[in-house]
Amino acid sequence: MSSPYDLIVLGAGPAGAAAAIKARSLGLSVAVIDEAPAAGGQVYRAPSPAPTATQPDADRAKGDALRAKLAASGAVLYANHRVWSLTPGFSVIAIGPDGPLTLEASNLIVAAGAIERHIPVTGWTLPGVIGLAGATILLKAHGVLPGRRVVVAGSGPLLLLAASKIVAAGGEVAAVVDAAPRASWLARAGAMLARPDLMAKGAGWLLALLKARVPIHSGAAIRTIHGTDGVEAVTIGPVDRDWRPVGGAERTVPADAVCLGFGLLPSTEVTRLLGAKHRYEPELGGWVPALDASLQTSVPGLFVAGDGAGVRGADAAPLSGELAALGVISRLGRGGDLAGEATKIENAWRRSSRFGAAMSALAMPPPGAAALIAPQATVCRCEGLTRATLDAAIAAGARTLADLKATTRCGMGPCGGRVCGEAAAMLIGAATGWDRETIGQPSARPPLRPVPLAAITGAFDYDELPIPAPAPL
Repeated sequence: MSSPYDLIVLGAGPAGAAAAIKARSLGLSVAVIDEAPAAGGQVYRAPSPAPTATQPDADRAKGDALRAKLAASGAVLYANHRVWSLTPGFSVIAIGPDGPLTLEASNLIVAAGAIERHIPVTGWTLPGVIGLAGATILLKAHGVLPGRRVVVAGSGPLLLLAASKIVAAGGEVAAVVDAAPRASWLARAGAMLARPDLMAKGAGWLLALLKARVPIHSGAAIRTIHGTDGVEAVTIGPVDRDWRPVGGAERTVPADAVCLGFGLLPSTEVTRLLGAKHRYEPELGGWVPALDASLQTSVPGLFVAGDGAGVRGADAAPLSGELAALGVISRLGRGGDLAGEATKIENAWRRSSRFGAAMSALAMPPPGAAALIAPQATVCRCEGLTRATLDAAIAAGARTLADLKATTRCGMGPCGGRVCGEAAAMLIGAATGWDRETIGQPSARPPLRPVPLAAITGAFDYDELPIPAPAPL
């Protein structure tokens, strides 16, 4: 199926939904594609209808309002559709409940959000270890605890969010382990004070943990996750300002689950696949597409909104979606003079971005964090590659992610490097001293996400395939 639209929006989270609503209000035909069964993204994910779903909260109310507004806008939402390939111009190829779907438009807004950043530690492949964002999805959408006694570890504000939600849902948090020292939080107090409402929300999370007498270890990280068939205990120890393990008292905490994550990375698979230029901005989470004032990339008609343009948080995302929509309107020569409105939205977006960018920078691992990865730790889970194996390849001459992929298959599995890419780059940097831009990005190729081959090919009989007659001799 192929349908022409003025605009296709990838992602129905706060940024994508806002972009679609704005574009529809100015008369564009808009299609929105999302993997989830309903709009809302990760932060406003629609709850499960099962009786175990969590009780209504502020995020639920905001998500419901967003879904209602998108439905009323007239944008066509293709929910439960996984995009696995795109071509310039633009054609978007997805797999949905009814099979393959191809949509076409001259403009594309990518609002794919962010993905979790992982630093592998020994034992992180055990059952019972889950990402921080994954844990919040379990809690928000399904009311399911990640475990009975949980260690929440890594860096950034997601630690407090996940831990407070576990406590609120009746779970026990054995410890919160934050690699960032308290001084790093204090250094960003100015940016946090710019949004007292968000600061108050974070203070509420912290207060809930203190009331529950949850131990909070700052300037510390997981050394080892112990267990045979699942998590049984976690050993933690202190780290220095560069997150290198240092001498000091280690402690082992009994636990049956670990929520582990080190902030978020902008999702750039689509923009890389379509050939857009990128730059490395550590304060925005890592690699981001190079954008003009209207959030258009170096590829004409390709725009980016939300955390995929740099991790700035849920409050900034809708403003970036509206700004990108106005960029599309301007490119199409419709809507009259919208320069004043665009400037107003851009200024509001930049103000709102300050807090989110500070939180993103707080979670960003410094170069020394590579020392957290032990030689026996599995880095590439898809291919079963340890740090020792990757270090050997780097010592033999692998200097970029492409080199490492060619020599070891690191990043060649179903995740496409989303889980292991940043950790592998950290190892290259630790061995060579090269900066992150020199090490490069992982390549992006279809399928962007794993899809069943049968869903692409459909049902057919080999005997019915047309076979050309042999060429005459």
